[in-house]
Amino acid sequence: MMSIHSLRLGALSLALAAATLAQADEAAIRKNLAERLPNLPKIDEVSKSPIPGVYEVRFGGTEIIYTDENGQYVIQGAIIETKTRTDLTQARIDKLTAIDFASLPLKDAVLIKQGSGARKLVVFADPNCGYCKRIERDLITLKDISIYTFLLPILGPESTAKSRDIWCAKDAGKAWRAWMVDGVAPAKAGADCDVAALDRNLKLGQKYRVQGTPAVVFEDGSRSPGAMPAAQIEARMAAAAKKS
Repeated sequence: MMSIHSLRLGALSLALAAATLAQADEAAIRKNLAERLPNLPKIDEVSKSPIPGVYEVRFGGTEIIYTDENGQYVIQGAIIETKTRTDLTQARIDKLTAIDFASLPLKDAVLIKQGSGARKLVVFADPNCGYCKRIERDLITLKDISIYTFLLPILGPESTAKSRDIWCAKDAGKAWRAWMVDGVAPAKAGADCDVAALDRNLKLGQKYRVQGTPAVVFEDGSRSPGAMPAAQIEARMAAAAKKS
């Protein structure tokens, strides 16, 4: 009869063999894809996908393709789990792009409190962004929420000037809403106003790969690019609250 010690050694050997094989597959994938697809950006990570024999190849931070163990074939698209109809590729991207909400420097954001302000939402926005103005009109309708807007002037010098004027206003939240909703420009900021927060916001946007505005971040760390109607924001907030 085989001893427990022998069984443990056998299991360990199998695990080591599997790990060695996985490393060999990853090396082959990296080598072959680099040679056969020279325009492919540097690969960040190779990992097993939920489908046996298919590997996830991640590059550019959040770009994903799939390949076989030799890097001979490439698959572009989403993996859908049919039983639950879950888009596993999107779920993976959501995980990769998630933001630790608690770590965000909210002191650098314009705060607008509606009702009790119990719920929280973060928005990255440029004052000259049309879609940002559209979502702002929907945000007004939300109840019992604290909205933290990180001014992200990425559309040019005028956006930088407008962000400065809004940030330096006596009531930045009021100035932001007046401009975004009613088109009332803020008063010009004084030369002595500290606008270091705007530079920090740009670095924050780069850190989290915020490449366009608006970008909405929910309390569970999930995010969504672009404007969305109030009903959709409410649904996402409810889902985030359940996860929390």
